[in-house]
Amino acid sequence: MYTQPTLRKTILLPQAIALYIGSVMGSGILLLPGLAAEIAGPSSLLAWGVMIMLSFPLALVMGWLAALHPNSGGVAHYVTKAFGEKLGTLTGWFFLMSVIIGAPVTALTGAGYLSSALGLGGKGQIEIAIVMIILALVVNYFGMSVSGQIQVIITGGIILILGFTIFSSFVHIEPTNLAPAVPISLWDVGKSAALIFWCFTGWEAVTNLSEEFVDPKRDTLKAVTIAAIIIGVLYFLTAFSTVGTGSYLNGAQDALVTVIKQSFGNYGSAITGGLGFFICMASITAYFGSSIRSAYALARDEKAPSFMKSFSTRYCTPVGGIYFLAGGCAITMALYATGLIPLSTLIQLPNATYILTYILGCGAAIRIFRDYKTARLFSWISLLLSLAILPFVGWSLFYPVTITLFVSIFIWKKDLFSKGLAHSN
Repeated sequence: MYTQPTLRKTILLPQAIALYIGSVMGSGILLLPGLAAEIAGPSSLLAWGVMIMLSFPLALVMGWLAALHPNSGGVAHYVTKAFGEKLGTLTGWFFLMSVIIGAPVTALTGAGYLSSALGLGGKGQIEIAIVMIILALVVNYFGMSVSGQIQVIITGGIILILGFTIFSSFVHIEPTNLAPAVPISLWDVGKSAALIFWCFTGWEAVTNLSEEFVDPKRDTLKAVTIAAIIIGVLYFLTAFSTVGTGSYLNGAQDALVTVIKQSFGNYGSAITGGLGFFICMASITAYFGSSIRSAYALARDEKAPSFMKSFSTRYCTPVGGIYFLAGGCAITMALYATGLIPLSTLIQLPNATYILTYILGCGAAIRIFRDYKTARLFSWISLLLSLAILPFVGWSLFYPVTITLFVSIFIWKKDLFSKGLAHSN
């Protein structure tokens, strides 16, 4: 008799914290402090403060859901519980189809920093990005016991380097740079806040790994709270040093690079390249870990091709998800390498699907937490925040519409056919 393979519970508190940090703190910390300052100047610090405060409800909602219902389906599982299989399936596919574009974009960003430091150019950037994707897939093949430990080491190194950079930059801060030259523009603060929101996506990713927590009820909330505090402090202090040193005035996208060079002198370029590489590597590894489980959960429920249900009993890894990610990321990299789709377009494509995943997840949380007043309130706050950001995604809504059509034709149609066949028998 066939026995459904099970995921092994190996994730302890340190790995959980590192996975949350890796999922959330991606390439945004390298780019957005300068870009937000370019829009709102010193007032961007207000936007950072507001968004850090608003990110806590979002983080806690995802943490509460994972603690209450640990499941490899993640947000898709919660949406299924609240709204039924159709929306749950759609949510799972939103997440998967976001990662096959988002991961290559993150890899290209990290590879761009490293190739620039090594003087390798555009071809070198693509080659490094491909190596990053392969490494992340291989690490995840060996299961969460291995990838979780690696994530702890990488995350610890990132925090140390960023901490040293931030505190050594304080000697270069000029008080005049922190005083707005003009009255605060709430519109500019709002625009920079919408941009900053992307720095706080990722809390949903670890919900797919909750089934592998050794003690999800005890560790999930601890992990998400500690990670949120660390991320918030690092983001705000990075933004503070970027504004205080005025580094964004000489190029918003290279603002943090300038700060790092001030701190590390001649070694600044090499440190920047390495930091960019490892920050993006941590993010890709964490997202791959969660999306591999999401693919497995969809296939397990017969909402995805059967090959995605393939499982390595040796490492307790759903290898079918690895095959899917490898193929999807290969297509995305090919589209970029051949020049068919530029990076600026790829960056925007998954925006709407990420936001819709949060909207559906928070909506589900409101129903699931009907008997938990605080959790329900935080779910409403998170839902309203996500809805407020949705209009800013623009044309990228085209992507989730396409995914919805795909799911409607190939998944729901298959379900109707199966029901009709069963009825006729």
